[in-house]
Amino acid sequence: MEKGAIFPLFYLPTIEYFSKLVFHKPDIVIEKHEHFPKQTYRNRASIYSPNGKLDLIVPIVRGSKNHTAFKDVKICYEFNWQRIHWMSLETCYRSSAFFEYYEDDFAVFYNKRHDFLFDFNQEILNLLLRLIKLKIDYSFTSEYEKDISGLVDYRDSMKPKEAPSTQIKPYYQIFEDKHGFMPNLSVIDLLFNQGPQTLSYL
Repeated sequence: MEKGAIFPLFYLPTIEYFSKLVFHKPDIVIEKHEHFPKQTYRNRASIYSPNGKLDLIVPIVRGSKNHTAFKDVKICYEFNWQRIHWMSLETCYRSSAFFEYYEDDFAVFYNKRHDFLFDFNQEILNLLLRLIKLKIDYSFTSEYEKDISGLVDYRDSMKPKEAPSTQIKPYYQIFEDKHGFMPNLSVIDLLFNQGPQTLSYL
């Protein structure tokens, strides 16, 4: 059975994403040279707000070319999306059990500007791996290959409009009494609610 896998690089990745990382570790490859696909988790994340699911979208600079390599996609700062994202995280998770333990780690991403989406996502992934205590030494692709032998390919899966292929077990969520349990949100929903138990859940 193929053990290793190739992953895209998401913004505040989903619980499904992390459960697959746990399953396939330590043989993890991150795709760096793909063309940037629209409407994926590469520049969006879903969290649990008092009004239900809320999507946070990182705006990107629209280039003149239709096919831009993901590593070259730049973040747009024409409006203060960082402030909106951070205020949303505070509103949604300030009363969670573990938000205050992690907020300083995440706040830096909404005060510092990153030029490229890929670099931004990578730094967030590294932080999440550290906070969850998930030890993975991933590598990057050196070029884009459509067919990858020997690795499970997740580059075109785990999409916002598709149900997760992994069963997401219920855990406590702050607003579940209003809207019920919401599966497969960003892993930060799990982290802020479960804290050090996140890895054992995954």
